[in-house]
Amino acid sequence: MHDVPLWLWVVFVVIVLVSLAVDLLAHRTAHVIGFREAAAWSALWIGLAIAFGGVVFLVVGTDAGVEYTTAWLLEKSLSVDNLFVFALIFSYFKVPRAYQHRVLFLGVLGALVFRGIFLAAGVAVVSRFTAVLYVFAAILFYSTYKILKGEDESFDPGKSFAVRLLRKFIPVRDEYAGPHFFVKEAGKRVGTPLLAVVAAIEAADLVFAVDSVPAVLAVSSDIFIVYTSNAFAILGLRALYFMLAGLLDRFHYLSVGLALILAFIGVKLVLQASHKTISTSVPEIPSLLSLAVIVVVLAVSIGLSMLRPPPEKKKSEQG
Repeated sequence: MHDVPLWLWVVFVVIVLVSLAVDLLAHRTAHVIGFREAAAWSALWIGLAIAFGGVVFLVVGTDAGVEYTTAWLLEKSLSVDNLFVFALIFSYFKVPRAYQHRVLFLGVLGALVFRGIFLAAGVAVVSRFTAVLYVFAAILFYSTYKILKGEDESFDPGKSFAVRLLRKFIPVRDEYAGPHFFVKEAGKRVGTPLLAVVAAIEAADLVFAVDSVPAVLAVSSDIFIVYTSNAFAILGLRALYFMLAGLLDRFHYLSVGLALILAFIGVKLVLQASHKTISTSVPEIPSLLSLAVIVVVLAVSIGLSMLRPPPEKKKSEQG
């Protein structure tokens, strides 16, 4: 555990709250977010994350700074899978583009809360039962298998448990009513499809947390490191989605890269658990090496995706 001063926690909370407030005010009027606007916001979120990482390096130390950077980059790369699911959910519910930011904003708020709960629970469990790291490793290996076998694309927004549960308690109409989540019909309050979309987004994030939480806990067991890195990765999700919305299919090798990263982190967890439970002679993978592996795998997978068009595109071009 790192010695993190209380004022740094306060600074982090203030940054998050101010950032959310500014983002909400900037998008208080529903509109279609174009590439330039999304790129500017994405640069802002990335800049904030990097700047905060610099503060961690200076205040908490080099080890903490490397762990934060590794965890943030890991969460940022894993969040790309979320983007594909966001696109699927918006397509399924036919969400007008002007209202998508409003939905994702609420999705981010929910993710910040739930990730905090899951990470705190994960840190508490790992600190008391080191052997649970083997379970986390197994989860990551299984996720790797699913991605490589193409079984990770079976998400059905309409059959989401959260959406079905919502419809049991709140009647949801079929038509949108502008950016509103609720409207009154015959004197009764009913939900709009936007409410169902928020439920689907939150449910998807809970599913992704199954991979995300074990992965980041392999990098650090310090709640400050794992939560702040997660928070900054989550904050930039909306801008990243709108910036890459039309390019997601282009990065067809990225899923393979993410699978390799998950497998590597799984191995890191196994070695880490063995070092603590079996013998200290079992080597551990240092955070700096983990950071290097993540950077190289991401760079190669993105580079290959840009150099080689998707198979479907190649076939269509030949035809």
